[in-house]
Amino acid sequence: MKELIQNAEEFLESGEDNFKKKRFNAAVSDFFKAVTNYCDWLIYLDTKIIIKNHNERFNFLKKYHPKIHMKILEFYKKYRESYNLRLSKEDAYPLKEFANELKRDIKNKG
Repeated sequence: MKELIQNAEEFLESGEDNFKKKRFNAAVSDFFKAVTNYCDWLIYLDTKIIIKNHNERFNFLKKYHPKIHMKILEFYKKYRESYNLRLSKEDAYPLKEFANELKRDIKNKG
């Protein structure tokens, strides 16, 4: 499932580009997608199951990675706000940091 990591890195790169260009709604969306792909990779490593939707992801994270589960719930709200609100650098930055933190954690695992 190398595709999960490749997709995560593509979304992370896109998020970084959008962040630099001050497109914070797009950055939040991209960073969240990177986070979910990294989470799906962690779940896959634990269970060999490929996640199909947000509910399934949240349930597996709650069981296997409770700390990540708590954080991703916060960020899911912000991600949904990106649909119809204008977000700021302050909204995007914590998600950017978390996406990069997950990337580092995954690299250290492998």
